Amino acid sequence: MEVQVALRAWDDFFPGSDRFALPDLKDISKWNNRVVSNLLYYQTNYLMVAAALVSIVGFLSPLNMLIGGTVVVLVFLGFVWMSHNKDILRKLKKQYPTTFVVAIMLSSYFLISYLGDVMVFMFGITLPLLLMFVHASLRLRNIQNKLQNKMEGIGLKKTPMGFILDALEQQEDSINKLADYISKVKE
Repeated sequence: MEVQVALRAWDDFFPGSDRFALPDLKDISKWNNRVVSNLLYYQTNYLMVAAALVSIVGFLSPLNMLIGGTVVVLVFLGFVWMSHNKDILRKLKKQYPTTFVVAIMLSSYFLISYLGDVMVFMFGITLPLLLMFVHASLRLRNIQNKLQNKMEGIGLKKTPMGFILDALEQQEDSINKLADYISKVKE
């Protein structure tokens, strides 16, 4: 199946205050539907905004972004390795207790000394994610948004965000979406 990517017009992405409203916090299902629909519909716009923000943070502090990203990747890889090699760690701790303690102290020093760089990196990554979530929560859907999302839901087209939301199990079954759409059209 061909993956489709569409850049929405910026005046549709930021149309004015009349197309933004607070979600109904009492109806989490409806709020979730709004967020998922907007993530699907405006995905290319979100990607462009995120790339611009990460680039700005990277431009303002390139070394911190590089070091912070490296530390985050190394910590992640360390946790993955440790989760798969628990027996090796147990034997290492038993056979070489001093080496094990020194390794923990050195890695702790390394992480603490680079915490500022990690925070710059995390800011560069989390700020775009926060902005995406806020926009997707506040942006009211329009008819074209709903139609495009129904086409995605019934499998007529597939987008990168659709693959991600499918992996996170945030999209409903295609048949339920089609049935809902048909019932709304009849009304």
